[in-house]
Amino acid sequence: MQALLKRAARTPGARRGWANPLLGRIVLAAWLIAAVALGPLAGKLGEVEDTSANAFLPRGAESAQVNTELEKFRTDTVMPAVVVYTGEGAEQKAAADRSAFAPYVADGEQVSPPMPSDDGKALMTVVPLDTEDEITDTIEELRDIAGANAPPGVEAAVGGPAGSLTDTVAVFDGLDSTLLIATAAVVTVLLLITYRSPFLWLLPLLSVGFAAVLTQSATYLLAQHTGLPVDPQSAGVLMVLVFGVGTDYALLLIARYREELHRHENRHEAMRIAVSRSGPAILASASTIAVGLACLAFADINSSRSLGLVGAIGVVCGYLAMITALPALLSITGRWVFWPFVPRAGTPARKERTVWSRIATAVARHPRWSWLSTVAVTGVLALSTAGISMGLTQEELFQDKPESVVAQERISAHYPSGASDPAQIITATARAGEVREAATEVDGVARVEQQADRTPDGELTMLSVVLKDAPDSQAAKDTIDDLREAVHRVDGADALVGGTTAESLDTQRAADRDLTTVIPIVLLVVLAVLIWLLRALVAPLLLLATVVLSYVAALGASNLIFENVLDHGGVDWSIPLMGFVFLVALGIDYNIFLMHRVKEETARLGHTRGVLEGLTSTGGVITSAGIVLAATFAVFAGLPLVTMAQMGVLVGIGVLLDTFLVRTVLVPALALDLGRHFWWPGPLSRPRAEAPEPEPSHRPAEEHEPA
Repeated sequence: MQALLKRAARTPGARRGWANPLLGRIVLAAWLIAAVALGPLAGKLGEVEDTSANAFLPRGAESAQVNTELEKFRTDTVMPAVVVYTGEGAEQKAAADRSAFAPYVADGEQVSPPMPSDDGKALMTVVPLDTEDEITDTIEELRDIAGANAPPGVEAAVGGPAGSLTDTVAVFDGLDSTLLIATAAVVTVLLLITYRSPFLWLLPLLSVGFAAVLTQSATYLLAQHTGLPVDPQSAGVLMVLVFGVGTDYALLLIARYREELHRHENRHEAMRIAVSRSGPAILASASTIAVGLACLAFADINSSRSLGLVGAIGVVCGYLAMITALPALLSITGRWVFWPFVPRAGTPARKERTVWSRIATAVARHPRWSWLSTVAVTGVLALSTAGISMGLTQEELFQDKPESVVAQERISAHYPSGASDPAQIITATARAGEVREAATEVDGVARVEQQADRTPDGELTMLSVVLKDAPDSQAAKDTIDDLREAVHRVDGADALVGGTTAESLDTQRAADRDLTTVIPIVLLVVLAVLIWLLRALVAPLLLLATVVLSYVAALGASNLIFENVLDHGGVDWSIPLMGFVFLVALGIDYNIFLMHRVKEETARLGHTRGVLEGLTSTGGVITSAGIVLAATFAVFAGLPLVTMAQMGVLVGIGVLLDTFLVRTVLVPALALDLGRHFWWPGPLSRPRAEAPEPEPSHRPAEEHEPA
């Protein structure tokens, strides 16, 4: 693998790779040209984002089929906005607003008369909007009308499907730029703290900038020409992932480069050695994360597939930038960029006694006690997963309650809860009467609307079914099951049941299927990469087990925060799978960084001393990388959408557990306790007659740096 990396790092005529002073200039010029050329394409990513309802639904789900069939009914598809009025004197306000709403309705439609609730305490008006118009702008104008000139005590709220869509879009509106600015700020601060240099932090950020342009351009081109699924959620996560992973690789490469600068007078030779020795670990890490995320292609839920495939592209582009653009920038700028802590050839790379050498010594004294204690701590956290409440209602999807949720709450209080968002049945017109009768007899159905829509050719009919319970309640989902069973029994009807409640039910079940399908695939793929990297079997199995334990502990700890700090109503169905894939892929990252160095030092010093030297050498840089990655994902915690906030919290906690417990204590302690059997059946597991003397902390200068 090292030979492959060295060949990849060379250009024609660059016989010595990064030791050639011209290579850095050539690579940097290539990146600058690529950034200028690809910049316009990167800005077009939003044009290929799929914001349709099916973008977040399972492939082939019945509710997704209904959405597809609905496109046949009319060219100007209608989406209703529902306005609910409460308070004394609401009748006059609702009547006045009905006239004001009229200019906004779709052609051939009209605003419904205000419908009183059975308890006489609310009125509801339905405004059919044309989806060809800017729905979000229209909803804002309707809300301005409904909120203006209201008599004292009268309150109006605009919700329904159009209102919910507007509030959801508001979450993603400007999400990419917001996340990019917040992530860049977090990374900048952490790099300044890590390097304590006014210049060095610019180089990783500039390299990440190159990676971001390449990532967005590649994603746009693949979406445009190959059908790569891209939705607003995956596009937002993409930049955070590129920043986090790219900065991690930058920290690892810069740490090794600085170490080699203490050993070599020639900075280009130092870069050649740094790339050749840290490159395999970075390549293995990028491969593991990219392949792990790509395993989400096997998921049924379209948004999960999108996040996995788009994320894999981001990791690959981040790797390419950090292994080419960053070395070029470092080799061109020279040692001064580390000012005021400039590494000089012939000086020690680190102090003889450091915090990490003390930690390594402490773990070595009692390895078995160390790993047992760590397992106990993570096991206690993992116990909290037993009390997880899965699933979020519509009102629980937002950290702050939007107006569409307020409208739904008022509708549920005064009308059949499903009145604002009925289920939909698509059936053959010839059997529509029988289907209507079958649907009416289902418990949980309040009524089947008398008005029915037909396709222009008259072949299909759409029936609206009002449920007794709130659209996102479990009772409503049970009714959908009963409704599907009833209408499927009508011969020749080919009836399909969709709508918001059906979509939620289908997504919930697909999430369960995806867990049992994707998780085994990810584990097998990651195990294969570890076996390939470490040339062993015991070590990869143990490393994989520690990361899985860390994931379960992170899920338990996150659940405690969701319930007791953030006051979330539950955990979104997508979180366990998304969290697992991200944490197994990212968590194994730090084990790869550690064990690649441990393997190198074990071959040189023997097993015990190799483990201690590997932990001491990588402790600072891996800890910094873990903090940076956790902080970048923590940016999600402040977003208004609960799903993204939960993913940020889970990944952040998991990365910190991997950084401070798994990689620092658990893995080294297991390696020390098992001795050379840790490397079975590889060559390092065989007895060695005598460990060679360790190399000095610095070597004589080999060449003078060219002017």
